[in-house]
Amino acid sequence: MGKSELRIVYMGTPEFAVAGLQTLVEQGYNVVAVITMPDKPAGRGHQIQYSPVKQYALSVGLPVLQPEKLKDEAFVEALRSYRADLQIVTAFRMLPEVVWSMPRLGTFNVHGSLLPQYRGAAPINWAVMNGDKETGLTTFMLKHEIDTGNMIDQVRIVIGENEDVGSVHDRLMELSKEMVIRTVDKIIACDDEGIELPTTPQPEIADLRPAPKIFKETCEIDFTKTAAEIHNFVRGLSPYPGAWANLEIGGQPYENVKVFRVSTEAHAKGIVVPCKDGQVSIEELQLPGKKRMDTQSLLNGLRTH
Repeated sequence: MGKSELRIVYMGTPEFAVAGLQTLVEQGYNVVAVITMPDKPAGRGHQIQYSPVKQYALSVGLPVLQPEKLKDEAFVEALRSYRADLQIVTAFRMLPEVVWSMPRLGTFNVHGSLLPQYRGAAPINWAVMNGDKETGLTTFMLKHEIDTGNMIDQVRIVIGENEDVGSVHDRLMELSKEMVIRTVDKIIACDDEGIELPTTPQPEIADLRPAPKIFKETCEIDFTKTAAEIHNFVRGLSPYPGAWANLEIGGQPYENVKVFRVSTEAHAKGIVVPCKDGQVSIEELQLPGKKRMDTQSLLNGLRTH
């Protein structure tokens, strides 16, 4: 079966998931439908906003399904009507067995970590927040327990010492294009030869680090930690969703100040905050209702008022 015959249903929601979908479409693979999250209001005007995956799917004329509940009978029947040979999941939701077991070739997931580390919703953020030196992508076959299926492929990248999660995210997103194609081609080749897809069970590791969903309270900076820990925490949340703290700036208290970059070397003209083993210097921040800016520009502006 060639790539134009293999019927693929693609599932994903954020920008990260668009990369693989777009590559499949542009390289002539037969994507027959796209599944994404329901539309939701966003921004100050609460205008209905389509997910990035839906926006792309509509732009190339692909059918889009947006189930509230993945076990809903009407959705399951609609999904079954596309007669998918294979399903691909990138940054979506946990699937029930009735969905992931539906295609004859199964369902594989593209996950933004070196599994088995960082199973969960925010693997890229947590790898940077924890100060890891490397991360990567893993493709694996779905099964009952989340992010535990047998691995098909894995690729590694180095995380720069001062690199933020935005940069790591974008590099992994770019890599995911090649990863998705390589995995699909491997599945097609095995199917054509009538052999089982070679996979590797995830290794048993005692010190597993989770990657739970990130909420606002997760993002508050704890200045009782070391300078290195604070530095990693801030870059692991920059630019999104953004670490935050309540700070005194120019003698004035400010709440919910977003912090995008800190230095472990104090600068005489910056905003210096004591921490467990010394101090950190805040280099880039955003006051509530204001634009993101470097600290020196903010301080200069405060002095002129």
